[in-house]
Amino acid sequence: MAARPRELTPDRSARHLFGAKMRAFRERAGMSLEGLSDVVNISRSHLSRIETAEVMPPPSLPGTLDAAFGTDGIFEELYKLASRESHPDQFRRRMELEARARIIDEFSCQLVTGLMQTKDYAHALFQTYDPRRRPEKNEELWQARLSRQALLRADPAPDLSVILDEAVLRRSYGGPAVMRDQLAHLLDLTLTPTSTLQVLPFEHGGHALAGGSLALFTLEDGTQVAWDEGFSDGTLLEDPETVRHRRRAYDLLRASALSPRDSAAFIRSVMEELPT
Repeated sequence: MAARPRELTPDRSARHLFGAKMRAFRERAGMSLEGLSDVVNISRSHLSRIETAEVMPPPSLPGTLDAAFGTDGIFEELYKLASRESHPDQFRRRMELEARARIIDEFSCQLVTGLMQTKDYAHALFQTYDPRRRPEKNEELWQARLSRQALLRADPAPDLSVILDEAVLRRSYGGPAVMRDQLAHLLDLTLTPTSTLQVLPFEHGGHALAGGSLALFTLEDGTQVAWDEGFSDGTLLEDPETVRHRRRAYDLLRASALSPRDSAAFIRSVMEELPT
């Protein structure tokens, strides 16, 4: 018995509407996903995820669909809207993609990345961002962060590569004792079978990712997506050309950062400078 097609939600966003229209025109043409796959040269599984809005369509698909269905530019127009909108569910999808990723590459300019934070450091961050927040809410936020960190202990665990700006190590949250524990935790993750950590020193100067953070997720099928985060919000980037641009910026930083061994020595020197 064939699986029942997943219900679509075209009113949720332009990306969801794109997927719903693709299914509608495909079914109107009496075409299965396998049949459409032969026409557009995209795998059946990838087309299924586009219909359910799990992934953005590749840039080549809208024009091919318009040609196949005779839709006079409808899919081209929907794609333009979908590629520019801010999705209300972006952060949830970011978490889903992080959990599915086989390779995670991150750069942070100001804070220890969430996957490497200690409990006391995270609590200090939460309290700094909202001093009036109740302690039990901070604990709830920490439990959510801890659940993310569980993926690093999965079998198999993803390969994690992190670059931290020197400012991350120098800027104290929670006081010297909290920072000493946090830096010690970073030391433990500097070079392991599944993780590497590199420090980008101030002497490197300016770079393309200054002022924010970036996460690059490589999925099992080789698909790459990026999460670009600023002061108050983040953007999930799925357009291949945009992701390649972010990947290039990340690779340049990795080439310029200290090696994991030298990064460990640098972290130890920062720990030694902390007041006792």
